Amino acid sequence: MQRIAAVLVTPSTGKAAPPGVDPGAFLHAVAEDTYEVAAGLELVTPAVVSSVPGIEDITWPGTPVVSLPPLGGAELVRAAFEGIAKVAPEAGEAVLISADAPDLPSLLIGKLFRALGRAQVSVCPAHGGGAVALAARLPYPEWADGGMDAPDVLAALRATAPERRAVATGPGWHRLRHPGDLSLLDPGLEGWENTRDLLSG
Repeated sequence: MQRIAAVLVTPSTGKAAPPGVDPGAFLHAVAEDTYEVAAGLELVTPAVVSSVPGIEDITWPGTPVVSLPPLGGAELVRAAFEGIAKVAPEAGEAVLISADAPDLPSLLIGKLFRALGRAQVSVCPAHGGGAVALAARLPYPEWADGGMDAPDVLAALRATAPERRAVATGPGWHRLRHPGDLSLLDPGLEGWENTRDLLSG
């Protein structure tokens, strides 16, 4: 069974750029680092889902890129999973990863896929609300109704799920949504080289 790890890039991805750093350059740096996390997973095909023009420049050749119109909330999540299913019709599972998590440990993505053995949807909650990543069996369940930035995405999904065990949750992580969130980046963690270089330059 093919598995897809898709990085979701939206214009808001660059909002955590600190003063003096170009938001567009910041967006590309964090998105590329998050893509590298997805591309480094074993037995998983990386992809990018985006409403940002030119974002395919961060990918390796042959990476599926799904272009979406500007959307938000649960509508964006559903359109993203439907787009993934179109470019990868053989895929049975997919995870959608917010691009503003450049230091996300790959282990947490693996835990989301593992949870799909018993659930239809699994969530890596974000500190402060929303989700860092959301995994699902394909086709994306018709009942699923939760956006990546919903204050309590778990509650939103469980409110529409046919049964409680249809939604699983894994360990949480942080996203870079405001300049103050940059303090959450751990210089001792491997990875996030593009973000690191941009912030130190």
